[in-house]
Amino acid sequence: MRNIGSQIETPRLLLRPSRLSDTPALFEFLGDKEAMKHTHADVTPGECRRRIAVHEWRRRRDGYAPWTAVRKKDARIIGWGGLYNDPFDPGWGCEIGYFFRRDAWGYGYASELVAAALHFADRELRLGEVRAFAHPENTASRKILEMAGFGIVRFVPEMNRLLLSRARRGDNIVDRDG
Repeated sequence: MRNIGSQIETPRLLLRPSRLSDTPALFEFLGDKEAMKHTHADVTPGECRRRIAVHEWRRRRDGYAPWTAVRKKDARIIGWGGLYNDPFDPGWGCEIGYFFRRDAWGYGYASELVAAALHFADRELRLGEVRAFAHPENTASRKILEMAGFGIVRFVPEMNRLLLSRARRGDNIVDRDG
């Protein structure tokens, strides 16, 4: 993994700040009710554009926000996710989230994005904790989070979501990539 300015390069993905011009490609899945059945689906491209704009404003303020995930082999936008303080449901601290096109599911892209985001949280931001939410029926997402070291804190009934948490990994992390 390489951190290139505000971009991160993983073996198969380029994670870069979102652009408003990404809206049509991102809306293909952020507006897909089936792909987003366990979370919020944008109703219109304008709503998706607003989500992107608000998160990018937060990137300038907080130093992090979800990235657009571009598959390196074909330069196709396949996902959106990373670290963020949710501007639409504030108060939970730094969270991690990830959303992918349905045709990109099952290839390990979410795990790759989560690993890169947590490395960034631990090494660059030095965050003490990262949280995540998962719908109880979204076993695939829960598995990704649990494999990344997240543990269930509690069920949040008003959200119908599990709250998960992961403490920062220590300074003695061995970085095999240098």
